[in-house]
Amino acid sequence: MKTSDLQIGLTLSGGGARGAAHIGVIRALLEAGIVPSQIVGVSSGAIVGTMYAAGLSPDEMMQFVHQSSLLRVIKVGIPLTGLTKLDYLKERLAVLLPENSFAALKYPLHVGITNLNTAQQEIRSEGPLHDIVAASCSIPFVFKPVIIDGAHYVDGGVIKNMPVEPLLHNTDFIIGSNLMPYGLLPPADVGSVVNIVWRCFDLSIMANTLPSRELCDIVIEPSSLNDCNIFNFTKLQDMHDLGYENTRERMTEIQNALELKRELLTELGKTE
Repeated sequence: MKTSDLQIGLTLSGGGARGAAHIGVIRALLEAGIVPSQIVGVSSGAIVGTMYAAGLSPDEMMQFVHQSSLLRVIKVGIPLTGLTKLDYLKERLAVLLPENSFAALKYPLHVGITNLNTAQQEIRSEGPLHDIVAASCSIPFVFKPVIIDGAHYVDGGVIKNMPVEPLLHNTDFIIGSNLMPYGLLPPADVGSVVNIVWRCFDLSIMANTLPSRELCDIVIEPSSLNDCNIFNFTKLQDMHDLGYENTRERMTEIQNALELKRELLTELGKTE
């Protein structure tokens, strides 16, 4: 099916190590000739979105995340201010993109970050790319906030884990890749305060994604991802495969939806 006459937007949610599933989703889309031209990313979705927007292939993306040994990001620090800074992540991004700028990317990229001072989510498409991506990955209770222009920023998913607003008026078809599917969670372990806090955090993230799902033309969210710990960086290939296989299984549905949208836009005179 020809999709080159459609502007395809892709929004990539946060979800820690599950971000490898985004790479599988992208691999399946590209194999089918579906090429997103604008990207929105939050947290791990911001990392994958940056790699895609920089022009990396899925193989290169997987090589980058394996070589980066992101387990090094998580190390013991001072609990009251977060466990660690995200300097290592910024170092790895500098290797990938020496020019610390959105303008250096092949595709337009928007990154969601949460401003602790204003209690608002900001969608950035310009500014210091490395700092903004790191801020988007700053999961509360785990990482220290990232300071940008004097304000403190944390994970964009705190407010909205899969934003679509930048794509609504600039693309014809929106695909959402959601790493935190609502419902179908494994039984809760409420034996400790920490487990209760994380369970509530997961539920909050899942709930704030629901309005965005309704704005997408297609949402890809393998329910089995809920069985994958967001800090398990030893199972990246398995999570990549979950994203890839789920997208392949739904490819006929995706292609049909694209064709319907193309026909609709043709009737409206928006495409040739």
